[in-house]
Amino acid sequence: MATIIRINPDNPQERQLNQVIDVLNSGGIIIFPSDTVYAMGCNIHHPKAMKKLADIKGIKLEKAKFSIVCNNLSHLSEFTKPIDSSIFRLLKQHLPGPFTFILEAGKALPAAYKGHKTIGIRVPDHSIPQKIVELLGSPIASTSIKDEDEIIEYTTDPELIAEKFDKMVDIVIDAGYGGNIASTVIDLTSGEPEIIRQGKGEL
Repeated sequence: MATIIRINPDNPQERQLNQVIDVLNSGGIIIFPSDTVYAMGCNIHHPKAMKKLADIKGIKLEKAKFSIVCNNLSHLSEFTKPIDSSIFRLLKQHLPGPFTFILEAGKALPAAYKGHKTIGIRVPDHSIPQKIVELLGSPIASTSIKDEDEIIEYTTDPELIAEKFDKMVDIVIDAGYGGNIASTVIDLTSGEPEIIRQGKGEL
């Protein structure tokens, strides 16, 4: 059964966050808030957790396109190919924010991402995922929680989310109601920004 941890987004307590870190380090799956919708994630360096995340989504890990959630742009050189100054300026201008930027994948990606030619990078403008990444010392893999309802795409109530994923995840962070508009996805692999999905962020 999932543990529900209520965390104040305006003042996240390190004691509560350390519970989340322990779960991530032991290969657990968490559900966390962001500046867009609630998302599910795990430690990118834990292969079994990555496979479990893919299983929950009902896809094969090698086909999974999990974004990498960072707390700043310092991880770019590790996970992406070198980018030119104009792209870096664009990223710096819009992050943290409700965007997922698709970049060419670098060689130092964790094993679960091997074979991927591109990678989605997220730096949410939200204190909780930022603090989690900071305390963990590395980014987390992330995928939005979609709803089966054709009209309501994303569930905003963390209690309903906890009910639905109770036996699948280890921790659900309750930081109050989430949003119901996902991030704007922008492909930067051609050197020119191409909007793949218009979401919350305006480029």
